[in-house]
Amino acid sequence: DEMRVMVLPEQNYMFLYGIAALSFAASIASLFNASPMSLMPSFEKVGNNDVTNSLGSSGSIAGLQRNDSLKMKPKGLTRVTRHPLILPVVPWGLATSYLAGGRTSDFVLFGGLALYAISGCACQDLRIIRKEGSVGTVMSTTTGEVGTLLESFYQKTSFIPFAAVVDGRQSFDSVVKEFPIIPFIVGIPIGYVMEGFLLQLLVG
Repeated sequence: DEMRVMVLPEQNYMFLYGIAALSFAASIASLFNASPMSLMPSFEKVGNNDVTNSLGSSGSIAGLQRNDSLKMKPKGLTRVTRHPLILPVVPWGLATSYLAGGRTSDFVLFGGLALYAISGCACQDLRIIRKEGSVGTVMSTTTGEVGTLLESFYQKTSFIPFAAVVDGRQSFDSVVKEFPIIPFIVGIPIGYVMEGFLLQLLVG
């Protein structure tokens, strides 16, 4: 019956709710992790000798200077997967399918979003394989440079989470050292509240 809502044991419900909240947190943390998939520019600290005032002679602001080339260097979450912003939609979508009621419509909607996330990331990868250039990242370099840097980034990272760590292209120690822990921790309660708000709208 399409209208029959799946009743989950409390332990299973809390487990799935936790997955959803952690998925939100991972996506939030990715916004603070330099990545070519992010539309946010990257910044680095500059030495005192390079800064002459609040704006800086080298275009710096408060000791920070934009350097989008940093996005092409695997760091933190991008050592885990090259798609740290979108791939968390997959576990979130699957978990929310059950939390929202486990009806056919729930699996079509949220499972469909999970499939959409996978296909979207795969299409980005395909653009690089076909040497079509940028995947929408904010870069202050030329198209040719972007293509070369993207290819190098893709060779060092993986689509499947932790695949690059398992095959030795990335170091697990580096993942732990560079992980954006503060944004992730802050993102957990935010994800918890957002998931609750969503379920309230859907289930009541």
